[in-house]
Amino acid sequence: MGRGRVQLKKIENKINRQVTFSKRRSGLLKKAHEISVLCDAEVALIVFSNKGKLYEYSSDPCMEKILERYERYSYAERQHVANDQPQNENWIIEHARLKTRLEVIQKNQRNFMGEELDGLSMKELQHLEHQLDSALKQIRSRKNQLMYESISELSKKDKALQEKNKLLTTKIKEKEKALAQLEQQNEDMNLASTVLVPQSLETLNIGSSLEDRDDGGNNEESQTHGNAHFPPWMLN
Repeated sequence: MGRGRVQLKKIENKINRQVTFSKRRSGLLKKAHEISVLCDAEVALIVFSNKGKLYEYSSDPCMEKILERYERYSYAERQHVANDQPQNENWIIEHARLKTRLEVIQKNQRNFMGEELDGLSMKELQHLEHQLDSALKQIRSRKNQLMYESISELSKKDKALQEKNKLLTTKIKEKEKALAQLEQQNEDMNLASTVLVPQSLETLNIGSSLEDRDDGGNNEESQTHGNAHFPPWMLN
């Protein structure tokens, strides 16, 4: 006998409900894959369990492309209907669209952080790994660029400091040389003054002695000449 028709209503038994969900989910994902391969169709499947766990399938490595395409088509269709609707309903539709996109972005962010990876297929995990590798390459490239720029800037500063140091060293040597010349001039002047003073004193002594000698001779002569005018008996 064939299997009877299953009545479509909520399964009350939690265990049976979970088993049925797992089986039907696997079959649904399989059918989505088959239709995408056989009919060359773009398929995106999103399933949330009653506990909020996400299961998805995408024929494209990046599901966001399919979702964005869906949003463009659905938005274009809603625009035709929205012309006759109040402005508030347009904002409600736009809010729903942005909310859906935000949820997709948050999910991708959690995947990039290594969270909620159970529902991803092998193809999706490989695509995620490729995205992370590409992001790491860009980060390393930017980091190396900043390091090279920092090293170049430090080299320029080091070169400028060396030039400044050379200039200061040259100025110090010039000042030391000028001080040495000034000290040498002072020593020469002191030496010259020391030599001139004894010579002048000697000249003065020689002149005075000659005058004394001249005076002494003149005194004797004057005395002799003076005595010549007196008679000898007066002298005795």
